[in-house]
Amino acid sequence: MTMELRGARGEGFATIAADGRVLDSWFLQLRLVAEADKTATVPLTKDEVSRSLGESADGYARHDDIRNVDIVPIRAEIGSLASAPTDVHDAYLRLHLLSHRLVQPNCLNLEGVFGLLPNVAWTTLGPCECSRVPDARMEARKRALAFEVTGVDKFPRMTDYVTPADVRIADADRVRLGAHLAPGTTVMHEGFCNFNAGTLGPCMVEGRISAGVVVGSGSDVGGGASIMGTLSGGGKERITVGERCLIGANAGIGISLGDDCIVEAGCYVTAGARILLEDGRVLKAKELSGQKGLLFRRNSQSGALEATKRTPNWDGLNAQLHS
Repeated sequence: MTMELRGARGEGFATIAADGRVLDSWFLQLRLVAEADKTATVPLTKDEVSRSLGESADGYARHDDIRNVDIVPIRAEIGSLASAPTDVHDAYLRLHLLSHRLVQPNCLNLEGVFGLLPNVAWTTLGPCECSRVPDARMEARKRALAFEVTGVDKFPRMTDYVTPADVRIADADRVRLGAHLAPGTTVMHEGFCNFNAGTLGPCMVEGRISAGVVVGSGSDVGGGASIMGTLSGGGKERITVGERCLIGANAGIGISLGDDCIVEAGCYVTAGARILLEDGRVLKAKELSGQKGLLFRRNSQSGALEATKRTPNWDGLNAQLHS
């Protein structure tokens, strides 16, 4: 995929801890721009908040004494999305661009994002420093307010920041901010989608879409299935799944699939796996990466991994589930 060379701008609110650390940035308005003057974040005045974010945002900026944080209105600009992010505001704006589907996965630079983002306790009252949680819980209970820690991580749930109306997400904890879910996508309870990954059309996701992975329209990632991403082990290979593919239950891939491919249930195809072809040749799976119309299966008698040309089509997605 081609790297996005434009810049971006967004207005919203940032959560600032007592020591000045930025815990998160939530962008209510954002857009791509031809170019920005520079990468920078500045505070918004009260009048600018009303003009940029609407009257409903008036009064949201405040000090929260339960979490001991300040919520401040900001405008963030990124000069070029091809350059690496420089701070927390910059990183969050890029993650919002992905989840708002303004940029596709692997089309903007996220190098170093883990080092920029702080580890945060995500609570029902908003982001909180981990060391503050015991005091915040006590203060909330004194006021009869519900206080629940939903996770401790660098990345929040997507739906706490971006909630698209044209997708189904059965369990919001399973989709991180920075996921790109195309209209018509369904992520079931055990499905998962990481940041800088996602779908390009209606898809069924009952397995794992790891960081850096893109799944084409009309494809089905079966229950318990896994697609290798780019985070673990220093992997640099960007894996894509073509259109109208089926990765069976508990199957997995470490190579890309072209359009109209099937991976049999329980069959894991790593890049180094030796694959027996119909003509008797044996190749490493990476030599078949991206080829169309293949069926990957394990021979139940010999145990050999095989790749054959597909003849019958699978029934495809249930149109009623993805309308």
